Amino acid sequence: MRRPHGTDGYLISEVVALTGLSAHTLRWYERIGLTPHIDRSHTGQRRYRDHDLSWLHFLNKLRLTGMPVADMVRYAELARAGDHTRDQRRELLEAHRENVRRQLDDLRDSLTVLDHKIAFYAGPCGSRETA
Repeated sequence: MRRPHGTDGYLISEVVALTGLSAHTLRWYERIGLTPHIDRSHTGQRRYRDHDLSWLHFLNKLRLTGMPVADMVRYAELARAGDHTRDQRRELLEAHRENVRRQLDDLRDSLTVLDHKIAFYAGPCGSRETA
């Protein structure tokens, strides 16, 4: 979502609506260094930009995949440090991707067990199971 030309950014309430993050979480992200350079209006109100929303979307994906906040902070620090950290950032993301793949494998295995259990209950002998 792009702001009309001439506006000075998204208010925190708009960012809450666009990202699903709470205002408390947005302030916390700023405090711990995940979003350290949010612009402010002349009255001190946070004013998020499109690039901030893109960054928050990325952070949301990292959280949804179970990345620890400490790793997210480390990634943000590396990103702010500049291009010379690209390999470190890639390695951090590759390691996390492997964790996500293991989680997906575990979920697939669990889904198979559930599918078998559901099929059992759908069959004629389903009422005789003890577990």
